[in-house]
Amino acid sequence: MIVTVTPNPSLDRTVQVDRLVPGAVHRAFRAHLDPGGKGVNVARALAAAGVPTLAVLPSGGAVGARLAELLAPQAVPVVEVPVQAPTRSNIAVVEADGTTSKFNEPGPELTADEVAAMERTAADLAGRADWVVTCGSLPAGCPDDLHARIAAAARRAGAMVAVDTSGRPLELACQARPDLVKPNLAELAELAGGPLRDLGDVLAVAHQLRAGGVATVLVSLGQLGAVLVAETGTWHATSIATEVRSTVGAGDAMLAGFLRAGGKGPTALRTAVAYGTAAVGLAGSRMPGPDDVHPLRVRVDTVDKSVSLSGVAA
Repeated sequence: MIVTVTPNPSLDRTVQVDRLVPGAVHRAFRAHLDPGGKGVNVARALAAAGVPTLAVLPSGGAVGARLAELLAPQAVPVVEVPVQAPTRSNIAVVEADGTTSKFNEPGPELTADEVAAMERTAADLAGRADWVVTCGSLPAGCPDDLHARIAAAARRAGAMVAVDTSGRPLELACQARPDLVKPNLAELAELAGGPLRDLGDVLAVAHQLRAGGVATVLVSLGQLGAVLVAETGTWHATSIATEVRSTVGAGDAMLAGFLRAGGKGPTALRTAVAYGTAAVGLAGSRMPGPDDVHPLRVRVDTVDKSVSLSGVAA
């Protein structure tokens, strides 16, 4: 069982246009409406692969109800934490070449009681979970250490913990010593406090996180694949996307693939990158199913720390 916690879920509308021109009137040639939020997307990809999962999310208003309705046909069980303010709606505009512009609402402002109810629900479910995945942005009313608190509670309950967030919440979550963090390049650079110019810089920060108590670091690098830094080794995986239709949710699909394949080692990294590659080939924020994923098309290389990596741009 993999329990996902999404403090700021969304209803995601994706529209496709030939080209986005600021100030112009656009006529979309395709549109998709999907349930969204990082943890929600992870649960969708896992459910599509037949992995038992459960999505915990605050739910408010008609948008929250619609979000749960859209998850039902995808076989994603939902535990809704009722909140007064309506769940947010996001818009992504995808151009013909795959360039994606996202417009994300801030989300509802949660009361202290609502935050406590969500934290308590996650802690209760952690007792029967193999993994608890807590991820995404935090809406107003949530303390910066919410992901850290959920991670600590899940570990006390005996579950392994994965975190995918950014900024101060990521910094605090790392201090809770999670089993896995999955930042992208920009999020890792923000955590490092400066730009990461090459793969060597990426690895240096990942090793610092491990030294601070994070067991495994999985860094998504966009078209340059992903890096996995763990106690048993360091690997870099790459794949080629045949067609980029949308990058929305690709990192979430990568995390789902990593967990589906066991959550450790180069085999899980291979599956993770295969999932991320499959996701960018799908329209909107659709999550890939097993038939979309091709791990054998992914190349995985062991990284020897004694070898200079300064020539590999990240």
